[in-house]
Amino acid sequence: MELLKIDHIEKYYGSRSSLTKAIDDISFTVDKGEFTAIMGASGSGKTTLLNVISTIDRVTSGHIYLEGQDITELKSGKLGKFRREKLGFIFQDFNLLDTLTAFENISLALTIQKLPHDEIEKRVRKVAEELGITEVLEKYPYQMSGGQKQRVASARAIVTEPSLVLADEPTGALDSKAAKQLLERFNYLNSERGATIMMVTHDSFTASYAKRVIFIKDGKIFNEFNRGNDSRKEFFNRIIDVVTLLGGDVSDAL
Repeated sequence: MELLKIDHIEKYYGSRSSLTKAIDDISFTVDKGEFTAIMGASGSGKTTLLNVISTIDRVTSGHIYLEGQDITELKSGKLGKFRREKLGFIFQDFNLLDTLTAFENISLALTIQKLPHDEIEKRVRKVAEELGITEVLEKYPYQMSGGQKQRVASARAIVTEPSLVLADEPTGALDSKAAKQLLERFNYLNSERGATIMMVTHDSFTASYAKRVIFIKDGKIFNEFNRGNDSRKEFFNRIIDVVTLLGGDVSDAL
């Protein structure tokens, strides 16, 4: 079932005398329940792509549909409601509120939606158990490790049961052990919860946890493929092959 449709989008920055095309006629679809990684070198357009899907930025031309709704036509008054109800965000730098506990950070969006206290408690406890962070619910961000903070941020992103979870370099600030733990939780959320995840990353190891990878180069789709029946190691090797073609530094990818 098609959840997201990207239809011939373009994005320009700058003035007429100095235009930069960040996205160059990109089209693809994402089905409900997919775990998709977007890869590309710095400046390839992958973060711009995530920004226009998240409505943080607007396309210059083309259309983006989420659950059949053209989000490129949304006016500013409706954007906040759309983001709260349809999207979950996971950032590289966590973006947790330092003055709130983990429980309060996770529950904030539910409180804004004015859900009953019992329902909020139930949802937060459930997602905390799934992500293995029950023991930090009463702690503040400064009392947590980087991995714990990123899992709290992930819990905050999915507790509202959004249609689409958008992750921007989610493992970028984590050590290898914490990164692996987080990616295994992403797999759990995708396979057991049916969460639809779109993750931007430059890292081949991180991308190998996805079920599909789309490679962006110079604002265009360079290549894409599905994991299929490959093991994660086999999928990783296929990703490395394309990264090499893209001109990336394989040692950095590892």
